[in-house]
Amino acid sequence: MNSRRPSPTAPAAARPSAPGASPWRASGERRRDRELKREAVIRAAAREFNRKGYHNTSLDDIATALEVTKPTVYYYVTSKEQLLFECFVAGVEQIRAAFRSARQLEAPARERLNAVLRHYGEAVGSEFGWCMVRAEDQDLSPAMSRHIKQLKSEIDQGIRRLIREGVQDGSIAPCDPKLAAFALAGALNWIAHWYREDQSLTGAEIAEAFVAIFEGGLRPRGSASALRARALPARRARGTLSR
Repeated sequence: MNSRRPSPTAPAAARPSAPGASPWRASGERRRDRELKREAVIRAAAREFNRKGYHNTSLDDIATALEVTKPTVYYYVTSKEQLLFECFVAGVEQIRAAFRSARQLEAPARERLNAVLRHYGEAVGSEFGWCMVRAEDQDLSPAMSRHIKQLKSEIDQGIRRLIREGVQDGSIAPCDPKLAAFALAGALNWIAHWYREDQSLTGAEIAEAFVAIFEGGLRPRGSASALRARALPARRARGTLSR
């Protein structure tokens, strides 16, 4: 019988692996780490675009803000154009998520609309606000421009739908959904033109204040028949506005 003990310097491959161990176990961690770093690049770009404008911002500026090299930025995005597009998508996704959450609420349409508008205002007041309202005006590829238009139309149609539902359930005064949606989105979008992070109110607080103002205008007053008589007929607005 061989009584010699295995050498402590035996190759690792000769030792049994720990139960359940997998050489791919860390791949998920690497993926999450890459996603976090990519998000940091997009946020840094959004802040620089907001501060200096798209055309006055270079990838070197974004790399400097992150304290990394320009090739590091290129590892996560292919161009400055893609960065602007990703900033737009990141901001709009907050609003899309709000619509998804609102669909789960068992509440009158006005309350669901208010929940969406709060998130809308908060998104426009975030670092992505400038990109959300100005991306379409920049020199983006036709494919990116089409995608931006589609997402903006989705948000617009979602607001109109909630307004129509509110008129139907009586929680919103009779009105033209298209004009009301333009008014609400226009007021919220303008936040991005004047809001700065160093102001006394946060983006969330400004969004809440705006919703409080909208609430007063949307709430029904008096009898439904009287309100319908005073409501702007949809046909008067038809043809005067287009998206």
